[in-house]
Amino acid sequence: MEKIIAGYTVDVTEEGYLTQMNQWNKEIAEAIAKELGIHELTEGHWKVIEFLRKDFAETEKVPTTRRIKNVGNIPTKDLYDLFPDGPVLKAAKIAGISKPVSCV
Repeated sequence: MEKIIAGYTVDVTEEGYLTQMNQWNKEIAEAIAKELGIHELTEGHWKVIEFLRKDFAETEKVPTTRRIKNVGNIPTKDLYDLFPDGPVLKAAKIAGISKPVSCV
């Protein structure tokens, strides 16, 4: 299905995850973040988002919380502070990658 986000027409799943990683841009990320209750993306948010996109491009898998901590060098506490109530789920959606397989 298609959805207009920040003025861009993008392909999304029924849950709103982008299906084409190359349709993503920072304006779309900021709009999705606002939909999820994150009104401003800080440097910390961008560090997580950029790691998720880079890791996903290399592995074709959404990194786990453990991988974000160990490979991305982002402490788990920071991840939960930045993306409360489901950090990987929210961060993946904002980063324009797939929904994590382990999340329902």
